[in-house]
Amino acid sequence: MFNKEVIVRCESGLHNKQATYFVQKANEFESSIWLESDSRKMNAKSLLGIMSLGIVTGSKVTLSAIGPDAEVAVNALDALLQRDVY
Repeated sequence: MFNKEVIVRCESGLHNKQATYFVQKANEFESSIWLESDSRKMNAKSLLGIMSLGIVTGSKVTLSAIGPDAEVAVNALDALLQRDVY
């Protein structure tokens, strides 16, 4: 398992288009991936789950993954949380 604590820096937080891109990117990986915020943990491959977390700019979240590409997946998703993708 690979874990990484991240501060969300994208201006829009993790809503709408940003959340869609995040989930699409998560689905590119074989590993099981989770996003945790305020002791709530959701499957990073679930748009509804990610949006239900209500993550805004400046939030501290934990990305975790288990599987053959866990570290690559977490680092790629971390990069998405650092910028607006649209």
